[in-house]
Amino acid sequence: MKEHARGAYQMLTRQEASDAVTGLGWRLVLGELRTQVLTGSLPLAADVAARAAVVPGAEGHLRLDVRADRVILALQTAAVGWVTERDVELAQQISAVVDELRLETTAGVDGGRSVQVLEIGIDTLDAAAIRPFCRAVLGYTDEPGRSGAWDGLIDPLGQGPAVWFQRMDAPRPQRNRIHFDVSVPHDEAEPRIRAALAAGGTVTYDAEAPAFWVLADAEGNEACVTTWRGRDG
Repeated sequence: MKEHARGAYQMLTRQEASDAVTGLGWRLVLGELRTQVLTGSLPLAADVAARAAVVPGAEGHLRLDVRADRVILALQTAAVGWVTERDVELAQQISAVVDELRLETTAGVDGGRSVQVLEIGIDTLDAAAIRPFCRAVLGYTDEPGRSGAWDGLIDPLGQGPAVWFQRMDAPRPQRNRIHFDVSVPHDEAEPRIRAALAAGGTVTYDAEAPAFWVLADAEGNEACVTTWRGRDG
């Protein structure tokens, strides 16, 4: 196993990470490997979570969200803030544990809600003027190692969406300056966009697809559907 300057395992490109886990029912979404196990009950969800948590080496990589009918799992090497070879190994091991229970790891792209990640983007001329307010009123914290005026904010408990700031070049008082970024599995983007268009939306910008598409509702409120594709290199 190769070593990386910032950690014990090699950091992977987006393509490498996605290729390594897609067949296991995991997806690369916003720098994490994500999956869910549909259990149908809280006790079984708790059991799956407990078994995943004791997979050797999971600490520092695995995050769990236990719900009434499922457990949502995410893997990232916390020391480097990115996906490494170790996360792929853990995804393989956790999927094997889940299989022993006659359940499966699934990204939810074939029906139901996929393992997406939601962020909120705020357009601003001066992030330094509004960032402290957002931090305080939401009870959020700085992203690890980042506390600059244009750096994002995160929920320290991982319950709410991250907030980030997008630089404006001129005031736009008549424009809605808050938009959603919905990061989805790479194979969920086009179905999600089709559903949004069928619901009355329009695509207002797609020049950088498949990295992201900008959509708007009937009143011009915007949302971005984003994937990992088109970002390496």
